[in-house]
Amino acid sequence: MKTYEPVKEGKVREIYDNGDSLIMVATDRISAFDHILKNKITDKGAILTQMSKFWFDMTNDILPNHMISVDVNDMPEFFRQPQFDGNSMMCRKLNMLPVECIVRGYITGSGWSSYQKTGTVCGIRLPEGLLESDRLPEPIYTPSTKAEIGDHDINISFEESVDVIEKQFPGKGEEYAATLRDCTIALYKKCAEYALSRGIIIADTKFEFGLDEDGNVVLGDEMLTPDSSRFWPLEGYEPGRAQPSYDKQFVRDWLKANPDSDYLLPQEVIDKTIEKYKEAYELLTGKPF
Repeated sequence: MKTYEPVKEGKVREIYDNGDSLIMVATDRISAFDHILKNKITDKGAILTQMSKFWFDMTNDILPNHMISVDVNDMPEFFRQPQFDGNSMMCRKLNMLPVECIVRGYITGSGWSSYQKTGTVCGIRLPEGLLESDRLPEPIYTPSTKAEIGDHDINISFEESVDVIEKQFPGKGEEYAATLRDCTIALYKKCAEYALSRGIIIADTKFEFGLDEDGNVVLGDEMLTPDSSRFWPLEGYEPGRAQPSYDKQFVRDWLKANPDSDYLLPQEVIDKTIEKYKEAYELLTGKPF
């Protein structure tokens, strides 16, 4: 049996080269504050992969995505091992565009801090008098640059995103930047509306896009998972305060309260986190995990 080594390893994902395709494996690692934690979160990788599949299937009408299959029987024999089952996605190879496409439908997190100081989020002026966690009149697009592991992504304006893309794709900066913005907003609107009907608010999220061999923009990476998005329960939603969330919030809160933890979590925080991931998956897909 041919064995494979990752060609790229991120904080959570491992990417394997399969000739004319890639195999993306979402591990059970968890990261917070740009650190990989010492614990594993059981089943987290499979939930992220299956949730991305759910959204990719739903948004094919807006634009194509990179997913080929999540069935390990479609992959080389090496991937038909238990540690790859459910958490692996075979994908088309794309030439990735150098921008993280962030969309915010609600004001929270760093956006809320910025608004309190300046009335703006990433340079975009917002109406006066918004409360923390308020829904924005229209979703806003706030791109950032992609950072290497250990570095922070840097928020940039739309105009700066044109320049960043232009450097890598001369003559195409304006066109690609506009496509990314429009697709990001369209994807968010469709999925946020659906999620709301299932009892989940998608406060914000990020997408990544690449080009296929014909130069078409294609959705890549992951999509609308609790790792790349802020999910809030609709039940009990109330602007004017922070909202409980279906993501790594338990982890972040515990780490903030325990600065000397050396990034090692207690079991109860792990259990609560995986419970939240599963709950979000089941609410959104209508299927038990």
